[in-house]
Amino acid sequence: MIRDNSETILSVKGLIASIDETPILKGMNLEIKAGEIHAIMGPNGSGKSTFSKVLAGHPDYEVTGGEVSYLGQNLLELEPEDRSRSGVFLAFQYPLEIPGVSNLDFLRVAYNSKRKFAGLEELDPFDFDDLVEQKLEVVKMDAAFLNRSVNEGFSGGEKKRNEILQMAILEPKLAILDETDSGLDIDALRIVAGGVNQLSTPDNAMLVITHYQRLLDYIIPDYVHVMANGRILRTGGKELALELEERGYDWVLEAEAVAS
Repeated sequence: MIRDNSETILSVKGLIASIDETPILKGMNLEIKAGEIHAIMGPNGSGKSTFSKVLAGHPDYEVTGGEVSYLGQNLLELEPEDRSRSGVFLAFQYPLEIPGVSNLDFLRVAYNSKRKFAGLEELDPFDFDDLVEQKLEVVKMDAAFLNRSVNEGFSGGEKKRNEILQMAILEPKLAILDETDSGLDIDALRIVAGGVNQLSTPDNAMLVITHYQRLLDYIIPDYVHVMANGRILRTGGKELALELEERGYDWVLEAEAVAS
């Protein structure tokens, strides 16, 4: 849903970032408004996952240039936990297992931490249980998963569905999905994509990072960006993803080489 007068949620200008002194992002530009779904595609090593981690505040990455504005504030000045509490959510490509911490306790602590940050009262366990039961339907998860340790022993599809459950509970303003489709069979893909679609509203925004067009058969993007060499080279609509599926990335890279 593209709305010309909608709120700008994320504005990235000339972002430069590195890891271990190796440049990865080399002038990243992107603007995302409320109600929009953006997809970033690109070959391996293009900087897609680095971009998601920089937005989330991963400490291994050093930002050496550019600006990132989130809801009008300097995102780069916020600690990772404050980015999360302010509504930035990252669904990991490889979700971590946390032995000994139940899914339910993890979700409740995260949810109440966000409420406290916003100046709201925390929910007691009983009210939170009611909230979780409503959200489980979004990702078709059995309540038994709540009593298991976070992601421990989960299948790949279950881990990804658990990420979307976290997203349903936390209701982020900006959701970043880093290759959420990787490792999913077709049924799990449909469930995960269906959950994302349910959670997309005119007031929030989604940034979907993927290698494959198939995810975009279920999550229809407003914009598709092709990323390579640490920056966005081309932007289009859903049809661009179809063209990439058919022709690969070489034609984009060759056109950029000629233009430069």
